[in-house]
Amino acid sequence: MISAGTTLRAVRDSKPLVHQITNYVVMNETANATLALGALPVMAHAREEVEEMARIASALVINIGTLSPHWVEAMLAAGRVASGRRIPVVLDPVGAGATAYRTETAKRILDEVDVTVLRGNAGEVATLVGAAAEVRGVESMSAGIEPAELARAAARSLGVVASVTGAVDHVSDGERVLAVGNGDPLLATVTGTGCISSALTGCFLAAKPDAPLESAAEALAAFGVAAESAAAHAHGPGTFHARLYDGLYQLDPETLDERTRIA
Repeated sequence: MISAGTTLRAVRDSKPLVHQITNYVVMNETANATLALGALPVMAHAREEVEEMARIASALVINIGTLSPHWVEAMLAAGRVASGRRIPVVLDPVGAGATAYRTETAKRILDEVDVTVLRGNAGEVATLVGAAAEVRGVESMSAGIEPAELARAAARSLGVVASVTGAVDHVSDGERVLAVGNGDPLLATVTGTGCISSALTGCFLAAKPDAPLESAAEALAAFGVAAESAAAHAHGPGTFHARLYDGLYQLDPETLDERTRIA
């Protein structure tokens, strides 16, 4: 059953600890977004502690935005512990397709960790399934496959729930495809909004781990509704960025269900 409001309420009631190994650019943003939603973030990436942290977390979010060898080893170590505990793991393959190192690291994580949800833009996800794509820096410029079919193909070939974000988001478990129509164009003007969507996916999965397709779609809808609220009173990217956290904090479960556009 899809009910973003019900899952949001579960997040706020349980306050799950979401372990995030993410990039330098967005640590503050994803931590604040996690808190604003109602969950608890921990931004631990030292190899010496990630296994211990993964043992007490309710979900793990891995983001490859600013890679280095010791970070990769920490991601794999935490991922193995999370997989052993059967807690949800979200992989954000930031910039996969831009360099061989990023692409190979994302594939290695997919091979060695039981990833629950792969959350990326069309270019990143297309790269990982071998479809034609253009990724410039960390931005998707084009993908040679329609987003809904890309999500379905990625889910089937990689054994994950594929969450492909764009103007309309598409989430698939290989059979069903859910289209999420919430959001606002201003999301594309602020660094890290894709990374925030991955963090929030981890929050929703922590609260509803047994239905990853629905949880992943609900997380994107909740973020999209918050963005719509923020954009309504923003004057540009700066005020939108600040109001985005307010929008997450002010989400109301009943209103969220009324505004959610998932088909």
